[in-house]
Amino acid sequence: MARKKIFTKEQLETLSANEINQKIIYENYSLLRTLGAEDLRKEMVPVGKACKTVVEYFVLSTGPKNNYEKHSKNARKKLVKVLSKIAPGEYKGFPKDTRNGLVVGFNHPSLGEIGRIMMMKIDVMGDSTMLFPVNLPWYEALAPFYDKIKMLGIIITPTITPATWKKMKLKKGTLLYEAGNRLKHEFKDMYTNLSHEVIKNGGVIFVAPSATRQEKVFKNKAVYDGTEPIIPTMSVLALRLYKDPEMNCDFLPMAVLPPENYKRGLNMRKKYKLIPGEPMTAEYIRKKYFGDKTPEKLEGFDYEFHRRIADQLPKSFWF
Repeated sequence: MARKKIFTKEQLETLSANEINQKIIYENYSLLRTLGAEDLRKEMVPVGKACKTVVEYFVLSTGPKNNYEKHSKNARKKLVKVLSKIAPGEYKGFPKDTRNGLVVGFNHPSLGEIGRIMMMKIDVMGDSTMLFPVNLPWYEALAPFYDKIKMLGIIITPTITPATWKKMKLKKGTLLYEAGNRLKHEFKDMYTNLSHEVIKNGGVIFVAPSATRQEKVFKNKAVYDGTEPIIPTMSVLALRLYKDPEMNCDFLPMAVLPPENYKRGLNMRKKYKLIPGEPMTAEYIRKKYFGDKTPEKLEGFDYEFHRRIADQLPKSFWF
């Protein structure tokens, strides 16, 4: 494959996040390489190649090729059948009706749960769209086959997590820092706007509140105790969605219990357990966190959501 292209100074200064994203998907550009983080991009290349092989198998080995909807549905059915063998997962008690949309937040100990989550969603919740915000290094590995992933009912959108931003080591005041910082915030806006669209159409959003692969539900005991701040991943999303007075989606905590002796990777042929926690319903969220006005932030929302995940897991996974 041709070497990844670098964005010019003018492109970094003038292109919107959406335009940058389109060039990553369709024109072989790399924002990571442009920002001097080629090492982060290369780390995910093997995973990207593996995912490409898997996705193309399901798309190319099914049909009918002249009917997109039937082709997509058949590809998803085959995906569930194969994943149940190579990426087994146990999941019970998940809601089947997602007409009002659903936000599912999960602890993220490895890459392995992603395949199990996709299998569960298609198997239990049907054909509605699922949205995954994806950290930029992983996103760039998947972006070249974005349309094939979308055929499987999966929409991915780029994010720059705090951990990745720190690893980039960009010097404040430089062009690269300013461009990266702008795009970091614009990618977040893209995600929240897309989230609203997906939910309004009865889709499901899957998001890891930790914003990175992390073994524990809470980053450390200080976060659990409330003496260190918690990343406001879920509350930021709730604020955006519930600005719409007609929004009725629930927020569902989901505990991921990985297999014994698991690693940070895919852990193929090992069984994961996906365990739904007590949902935070639309009625509950509006009553407790919004009242009669829209606040600037939702105090305590993220902690409560994390705790509902932790309550489904052994305490060794709490912090």
